[in-house]
Amino acid sequence: MNVAEKQDMTQDNTNHWVQVVALAEIPQLGARVIETATVNVAVFRTSSDEVFAMRDECPHKKGPLSQGIVHGTSVTCPMHNWKIDLASGEALGPDQGCTNVFPVKIEDGMVFIDLRVAVAA
Repeated sequence: MNVAEKQDMTQDNTNHWVQVVALAEIPQLGARVIETATVNVAVFRTSSDEVFAMRDECPHKKGPLSQGIVHGTSVTCPMHNWKIDLASGEALGPDQGCTNVFPVKIEDGMVFIDLRVAVAA
């Protein structure tokens, strides 16, 4: 899904939250990719319906985290099995590195992301 092409996407210019996907469109233990002009963002849903957003690149070899396996509140990169914490973007030991995470909120079943704020752990 391309954010620029998404017709029903809305943005509040006051706080920069962008509506990106319905929660129901993200499978539990799965992800959806949001494409922007500058970065692809993976939006993950855990088994307990927590939602996280991060750059869709493993800090190791830039593998597509959105294609990884979600377990608990982490994802395993499909390329080299690095485990990444969904909340912080930090690689879990013994690996080291991090990827950017984005603030997420859910309102009325819709997922919003603040794409202007990339938080690096």
